[in-house]
Amino acid sequence: FTVGGGIRTVDDMRAILLAGADKVSINSAAVQNPNLISDAAQRFGSQCIVVAIDARRRSAQAASAGWEVFVSGGRKNTGLDAVAWAREVERCGAGEILLTSMDGDGTKEGYDVALTRAISDAVNIPVIASGGAGVPEHFLQALTDGGAAAALAASLFHFRQLSILDLKRYLLDSGVPIRIPVAKIS
Repeated sequence: FTVGGGIRTVDDMRAILLAGADKVSINSAAVQNPNLISDAAQRFGSQCIVVAIDARRRSAQAASAGWEVFVSGGRKNTGLDAVAWAREVERCGAGEILLTSMDGDGTKEGYDVALTRAISDAVNIPVIASGGAGVPEHFLQALTDGGAAAALAASLFHFRQLSILDLKRYLLDSGVPIRIPVAKIS
């Protein structure tokens, strides 16, 4: 169980972990103070620290291709290169990266597989793809072509446009190792 949003200090993290969370997720606070990642990883272990990265593709007019890191719910451009920031958060001790393509988020047109692959190839910690899932094939692409360790989706499940169990069966049939419950949870 991972909790994120509004976490600014190691004490905030401690309180959330003591309340029963397994992990904490930080984004804006990590960009503002990368030492927060290191301090938290030293205190609680890297396995508890997830750094969320919200990234947008640079405009066609930009001097170089790639993606930039945004904070404040994707509203504020930090100017940080997303791949370089991913390497830095790993170096600081993050145990996972939750990577959201702000370009794809809510579109249901698919994950940004190129972004996911670039980050997955740059780090040795699990990357969770987020932003853009619309059909089961999008999950498969993120997990295979994108190299993601996991994929996140919300509205597809909230609005029952896709069944979690059907998605898991599709992924299993497509060769992705996946856990399927043996009994229905009530």
